[in-house]
Amino acid sequence: MRINKYLSECGYCSRREADRLIDEGAVEINGVRAELGAAVNDGDKVFVNGKPVDPPDNHTYYVFNKPEGVVCTLSDKEGRSLREYFSGERHITYAGRLDKESHGLLIMTDDGDLIDALMTGRNGHEKEYIVTVSGNLDTEKIKAMENGLYLREIGVKTRPCKAWISGKNEFHIILTQGINRQIRRMCKAVGMRVVDLKRTRIENIRLGGLESGRYREMTDEEITELKKRAGL
Repeated sequence: MRINKYLSECGYCSRREADRLIDEGAVEINGVRAELGAAVNDGDKVFVNGKPVDPPDNHTYYVFNKPEGVVCTLSDKEGRSLREYFSGERHITYAGRLDKESHGLLIMTDDGDLIDALMTGRNGHEKEYIVTVSGNLDTEKIKAMENGLYLREIGVKTRPCKAWISGKNEFHIILTQGINRQIRRMCKAVGMRVVDLKRTRIENIRLGGLESGRYREMTDEEITELKKRAGL
């Protein structure tokens, strides 16, 4: 198989990230620097930054409640990061990031195919959030977000979505795309500022009452249904 797919299936990273690592010269096959599109055959030894990457015996799937202030990276260079919680897990990473100021549900896994499927925007997987804002919250603003907004600063129009008011300064929103800081940009476009942003669901996986900074293993039923929805 191709080297980027190999790294993805090993749960090391997504295929896109694998291509970046290959392009930077960080990947070797049998001691030779790998090129984009290179093949990995049975018995080959793959290394990234000098460390071996082998397929896991079994994949791992976690539901994690990311605290606010934690950066979605496993690097030690970004202050508080996911490494603080998953330093003992080999090749595990997130499927769908949250920005530093946001908190809530992250799916953490070493299943590269699932990561790629969930992070491909065209697949339209549902992600649900609870948003608290500073500023007037009314049905017209919610309707504007539901219909899709043109985000002038990045030149993109958001897809139609579902949204509803759930409190004086709170609403729920379900998105099917992954524009960087999308909800914050959408709120800004209609004159609101986000005070708190929490993700509560990705497809059939729900955060529930899981405490901040804690994680749990997915059930077999959750994994099976999630893979089905992801087209795997």
